[in-house]
Amino acid sequence: MKRKPGFLHIALNVLLVVCVVILSWTAAFYITGFLYSKVAWEPHDLLAFLINAMLGFFIFGLAISIAGPFVKRREHHYWSELIDALRRISRGDFRVNLDAGFGSAHNNQRQNHPYAQLVNSINDMAANLKVMEELRQEFISNVSHEIGSPLTSISGFAKALKNENLDRERRQRYLTIIETECLRLSKLSDNLMKLAVLDSERHPFKPMPYRLDKQLIALILTCEPQWEAKKIEMDVDVEEVEVVADEDLMSQVWVNLIHNAIKFTPYSGKISVVLTRSGDQAIIRVADTGSGIAEKDQLRIFERFYKADKSRERTSGGSGLGLSIAQKITEMHHGLISVSSKLGEGTEFKVLLPLNVR
Repeated sequence: MKRKPGFLHIALNVLLVVCVVILSWTAAFYITGFLYSKVAWEPHDLLAFLINAMLGFFIFGLAISIAGPFVKRREHHYWSELIDALRRISRGDFRVNLDAGFGSAHNNQRQNHPYAQLVNSINDMAANLKVMEELRQEFISNVSHEIGSPLTSISGFAKALKNENLDRERRQRYLTIIETECLRLSKLSDNLMKLAVLDSERHPFKPMPYRLDKQLIALILTCEPQWEAKKIEMDVDVEEVEVVADEDLMSQVWVNLIHNAIKFTPYSGKISVVLTRSGDQAIIRVADTGSGIAEKDQLRIFERFYKADKSRERTSGGSGLGLSIAQKITEMHHGLISVSSKLGEGTEFKVLLPLNVR
């Protein structure tokens, strides 16, 4: 069915040429007949045929030469539109939407035409570049906001410290705030650098066999001061699972998920980390008893800089990049990370990781 429009287009062009030839020869026949009657001459049949044929081809050529400039002008208009669209795209204007039918009423017959395919490609390119530009602008806006907030705090409290009448307690509190904001900026810078390296695919990816259960237990013990300080009950149930993956990169995933769970679990809450094996993949679940995430936010939780609870993230020093990094690393391992949550009932992140990514 896809070749039908192209065949019909060719057939109509051939039929049009045949009609023009027939009309040219018909016109030549009546013109020569009229001239013969005027000069009272009746040539031999062969000679009359040759004269009619030559005159017919002359009329056909004349018709083509007259119609040619109009066709070239139409094609020139098409190419001018394409060149203008490309120039607009090169200047950063991605609001380009060319007519794939070139203004023709027979749009269905021209879908497979090279012009139409070129126009569709340009439209797709412009649409993709427009989306990328919107994401870039949003990214710059988010980075500017995340950097501007701590800088404002640092600047304000630094000016306050110039006051010689400040008591020791208030001075120490201001210095603590400045130190916290500096650490926040440092963490933001590190996360941005990680994302940039991961996006550029320059990060060394070295999958090696190792015990995933031992890695999870070691990281949980490393975070013990944090969850012990909040009297959180840590429930760990891990099977013995060996995977072939980049151990350093995957440790970043587990650290981000565990830190998030600790951060948003209330005092005397509970966190569970479960590792099981199912077929050729490992299943890791990190669940907490925090306040949960709204359903509308779960659709965007892995977006860069997205914060389901902006006030809570501000107090905890989050930048909204941790889950983006976790998702990127998981995808590099051909895995899948997802979230399920209900407000007031906690949150669970689930990671499906192939046992072998080679």
